[in-house]
Amino acid sequence: MKPLAEAQRTVLDAMPLLDTERVDIPDAVGRVTAEPCVSGEMVPPFPNSAMDGFAVRAIDVVRTPVALGINEDVPAGSVPTMSVATGTATRIMTGAPMPDGADAVVRVEDTTADGDTITILVGVEEGTNVRPAGGDVQIGQTVLDAGVRISGRHAAVLASVGIRPVVHRLPTVAIMSTGDEVVPESTERLGPGQIRDTNRMILLDGLRELGVPVIDLGIIGDDPDALSNAYRTAAERADMIVSTGGVSMGDYDYVKQILGEAGSVEFWKVAMQPAKPFAFGTIADTPLFGLPGNPVSTFVAFEQFVRPALLKMMGARRLLRPRIPGVVGEDISASKEREGFARVLLATDPNGSLVAVSAGGQGSNILSALAEAQAFAIVPVGVGTLSAGEPVTLEMFTWEESRTLDD
Repeated sequence: MKPLAEAQRTVLDAMPLLDTERVDIPDAVGRVTAEPCVSGEMVPPFPNSAMDGFAVRAIDVVRTPVALGINEDVPAGSVPTMSVATGTATRIMTGAPMPDGADAVVRVEDTTADGDTITILVGVEEGTNVRPAGGDVQIGQTVLDAGVRISGRHAAVLASVGIRPVVHRLPTVAIMSTGDEVVPESTERLGPGQIRDTNRMILLDGLRELGVPVIDLGIIGDDPDALSNAYRTAAERADMIVSTGGVSMGDYDYVKQILGEAGSVEFWKVAMQPAKPFAFGTIADTPLFGLPGNPVSTFVAFEQFVRPALLKMMGARRLLRPRIPGVVGEDISASKEREGFARVLLATDPNGSLVAVSAGGQGSNILSALAEAQAFAIVPVGVGTLSAGEPVTLEMFTWEESRTLDD
């Protein structure tokens, strides 16, 4: 069997990097930066008040209470017209520019007003409640490195400095389920030997999370001509093909025959549990992933191969989900010959450690346990069983990627 890390490296090394484009900031979320984003502005662009209150000279309010004359009101969005001189103050709102001469802001709740006079009840030091120009971002500062998948928070930073980022194009992915036994998920009453299609639901969810365009080719039965046409169509229209089913050792798995004829595809036995049978290669230079037909295997293979490959095509540096330490709360087993991905629930013990317990049945067909799970508990090759209380590595498949293959 091929070790998982070796299989992952082979897949990732084969992924092409997609071309680039400049996009508007709202459209950048989920995309990956192709070059560093360097600010040409300061944020904030001017010193401004962090509070509603009064802009003062700190030296004037060392001893309180002290009465000061009010120069003017400066709401946010306006500009001061008067300097703050000795014995004066300017009423100022949060975000408004600081007037010349002022070096601190007294909160409005620390004052009492009487007509054109304000009495300062609490003294402040220089810089109190003042946001300095460039306090967040300086001119020439790199606000996002290349290879970063842009979040809404990143987009807000880009908006603050007015940068339309250059990003990699999103890959289009063609998906299909295969097999005569598979029927649409909308089927009300199953016939003998039929199962509803769950694998496309798993793939669609994972691809939507990445925001990539999807060509859904539906369900392709065990018909060589139909399969051949589907794979050829997918290769013409998509940047990646992902199919499920037909990659194991069955006599009626026509997928292996078709893929062997249509492109350069290898069929692996990967040392992982579940998702041992796996196909990878190209059809007309389009990367193809043939995932196992059992739904949990589809999910695990998607997480370990397809998602990282798509992120690589999109230009991301971090390709793999975070792995963190925990302990097992009960015995968790896998084949000694394969790296196990047990689906687990998490709790916290009195010491603050994460405790993993099985989310339910660990068969590769048990969707109910997968639906409840919060993480994979990794059972290393050669271990077989992790006993209750032993340390375990947890792969957090609901967290953003934080690792490369070398981490």
